[in-house]
Amino acid sequence: MLEPVADGVRVHVSEFCSSNAVVVDGRGGVLLIDAGILDEELACLARDLEDSGRTVAAGFSTHPHWDHLLWHARLGDVPRYGTAHAAELVRTRLSGPGWEARVASMIPAGIVHRVPMALLGDITALPGDGTRIPWNGTEVRVLEHRAHATGHAALLVADRGVLVAGDMLSDALVPMLDGMGADPIGDYLGALDLLEAVAGDVDVVIPGHGSVGGRGCAQKRIALDRAYVEALRDGREPDDPRIGASAVYDWVPDLHAGQVERLAQR
Repeated sequence: MLEPVADGVRVHVSEFCSSNAVVVDGRGGVLLIDAGILDEELACLARDLEDSGRTVAAGFSTHPHWDHLLWHARLGDVPRYGTAHAAELVRTRLSGPGWEARVASMIPAGIVHRVPMALLGDITALPGDGTRIPWNGTEVRVLEHRAHATGHAALLVADRGVLVAGDMLSDALVPMLDGMGADPIGDYLGALDLLEAVAGDVDVVIPGHGSVGGRGCAQKRIALDRAYVEALRDGREPDDPRIGASAVYDWVPDLHAGQVERLAQR
């Protein structure tokens, strides 16, 4: 079910890792950001839009990870965008034989049969300088960085006071660094600075996974993420509720331990 979080902005939450699909109303249809995960949920989202008399005008994937690249035929054959870096990486990863098996191996076994693969990753690079989404609706600024992945982007819907953060600023997941980057710590801290520069204008922050936050929440989550990353940088154990006794997911402490080990190896 679509839940309103701001004027003309609604969220559809997946049962998988509290993944948030974001719908922004426009004049000629909606912008659909990170459409969702499970086949039946994507079909439900399409039905909800149809029942409300809305169609999808464009899609956007915040970054090139499988759970942000999915689509459903009922959502329509419309332009689906990503940053130029994300689109290029997706083309490379999905080229050649065997890509379906490679992607399937990344999906938890319990849900892989419920994830629609046919339209996965069919995104194109944003035109022009890549800083705006081309659609018939309110201005959506693209804030590209590589904190979590090459070509990762947050989206600022300024006149709605909404920041769509992609896989950052979660209350459930600690920052997940891009292990492919030359400077994952520096990249992440730089991205947090980028988001902090717009956070004062944000009334609602929507992470890729986790709960939607209200006024002032963007700054608080930026501070929490920065403290975590700085602790990794300094070789300290973070004081972070997402990996403590109150952790939402019991596998996040293991994710944290893996990041510590990989950084030590670097």
